[in-house]
Amino acid sequence: MATQVVMPKLSPTMEEGQISRWLKQEGDKVSMGEPLAEIDTDKATMEMQALGNGVLRKILLKEGESVPLGQMIAIIGEPDEDISALLKQAEAGSQQTQVAAPEAQPDKTAKSETSAEQKPSAETPAKMASASGNGAQAATGSGQTSDRLVVSPLAARMAAEAGINLRSLTGSGPGGRIVKRDIEAAMSASQQAEASATQAPQRHLRAVQPGTQPAQAPTVEGASPYRDEPTSVMRQTIARRLVTSIGPVPHFFLTTEIEMDRVVEMRRSVNELDPELKFSINDVIIKVAAAALIQHPQVNASFQERAIRYYERADIGVAVAIEDGLITPVVRSADQKSLSQIAGEVRELAERARSRKLLPEEYTGATFSISNLGMLGIDEFTAVINPPEAAILAIGAVTAKPVVRDAQVVVRQMMRVTMSCDHRVIDGATGARFLQTFKRFLENPLLMIV
Repeated sequence: MATQVVMPKLSPTMEEGQISRWLKQEGDKVSMGEPLAEIDTDKATMEMQALGNGVLRKILLKEGESVPLGQMIAIIGEPDEDISALLKQAEAGSQQTQVAAPEAQPDKTAKSETSAEQKPSAETPAKMASASGNGAQAATGSGQTSDRLVVSPLAARMAAEAGINLRSLTGSGPGGRIVKRDIEAAMSASQQAEASATQAPQRHLRAVQPGTQPAQAPTVEGASPYRDEPTSVMRQTIARRLVTSIGPVPHFFLTTEIEMDRVVEMRRSVNELDPELKFSINDVIIKVAAAALIQHPQVNASFQERAIRYYERADIGVAVAIEDGLITPVVRSADQKSLSQIAGEVRELAERARSRKLLPEEYTGATFSISNLGMLGIDEFTAVINPPEAAILAIGAVTAKPVVRDAQVVVRQMMRVTMSCDHRVIDGATGARFLQTFKRFLENPLLMIV
């Protein structure tokens, strides 16, 4: 019996998936559990495994196309098996992403008459009325209702954001479906037309007095050319997450400056003694933050509407910049691990994050996060809390500064850190006491082993 291959839920926040690459082609033999395709989720590129044995009879979704979760994307069956019923079912399922064209509503602000300066254009492109993951509605310039369009959810959203009239496009997908590459082609053509228009400068004419040389006419240039690039699934998720954080979550910020000479010296000494134990200052910060969280469980917590949840372990999310945005792989039970264990784990997680090979459980469920921009020369910044966590620590650069010690001006390696706190969970004094402990550990790293 033929097996339907549907878009699977590969991450907790995934709403739709995009085919990155098919690992099998139509006609190839497939075994249960064998990798079938690579799927781009909102956080990583993950392998989708086959859930049946047989032959890959039909691929319904091309590479680069997206569909919502649960929609059929391929069919596995026997070589001579009749799959016509499943093909009809797949076609019916795609109707959920069709675009209807209702009658255009008249513009209430339009005037009944036009002056010489307000001539009606020969053709007014239709604007997108609405778009969502399941479809979109488009109004035509003529106000007439025409045949229904078939468009992928990603293409509908891209068209809505770019103001592209879907009825002006011819779909290149199966059955004339409008897909991502059709929107990208329309956007590129529009940008080229705008760029060409700006290359024809207008000039002002000035009267020239007899016997004088004509002055150089000034050039009036149009707006700067630009290009629109469609957002990745990851960037869309980041945008949604930040909107649910900085607005609804009441942030406040606490900043302190920490003397890092002893940590810098400890790191140098250990790395010289045994290169295999090599660790970074950020690894020390992770270890110290975990130790401080165990001493201050009020910070190692999250708001749960009717309760405050206190975590027994310090699972530290470490912000890692990747090509498409930002991801926070999690060091589990960092309070129970040695510096060398943390260093090795962070290196491995960061490498797999950049290659988009993290598993969902490796980047979800942190109880506290750290974002370090010090290696990029940033002295101080504030970070946005990643819900449902109650705090995030922003780490600045370690720099040599003159400071006063025992009435003497001396040079010390100083680092500024800022903690963003969710005021629903953490009060000012609670956050301040946590930072005091964090600072005391970093300025006296031997306290971590006693």
